[in-house]
Amino acid sequence: MADAIFNEAKDKMHKAAENLQRNLGQIRAGRANASLLDRVQVTYYGVPTPLNQMASITIPEARVLMITPFDKSMVQEVEKALLASDLGITPTSDGNVIRLVIPQLTEERRKELAKEVKKEAEQAKVAIRNIRRDAIDEYKKQQKNSEITEDDLRSAEKDIQDLTDKSIKELDKIASDKEKELLEV
Repeated sequence: MADAIFNEAKDKMHKAAENLQRNLGQIRAGRANASLLDRVQVTYYGVPTPLNQMASITIPEARVLMITPFDKSMVQEVEKALLASDLGITPTSDGNVIRLVIPQLTEERRKELAKEVKKEAEQAKVAIRNIRRDAIDEYKKQQKNSEITEDDLRSAEKDIQDLTDKSIKELDKIASDKEKELLEV
């Protein structure tokens, strides 16, 4: 029973790290990255469809995303969706493919984005600490119900704390890698 609590906490902490990675992937770093387009939805025959399901996205140059819709008649719809998105990048089209040129970031914008990275990382750390608290509460309930001994409780608390420390280190690494990426010119 105690292992189930630990494994669930471990799984949730891993998901928190994956979520941070995904959120940081959507922060524009001055270079092309297909994950920038993950949230873009295109109206495809009346149905909102993720862009990456209806077009191939390639990176021909470091700061260029090239979008090739599978259905050539959808080029204008894709362009509309890109303009309506929160990317802040104007697409250029030749009728077959759409290019997004990622502008260089100003120093000020880089620092703003670095702050955003720190904020996202802090939110992920709070989530991890909440997972730790919930797991320890579960162990305390078990101890109160005489399902585990006091020694088992101490041991479980130590294991959960070690897992928490490891997860927070992982979050710090993810955030510092993204900050380096943002701040390098």
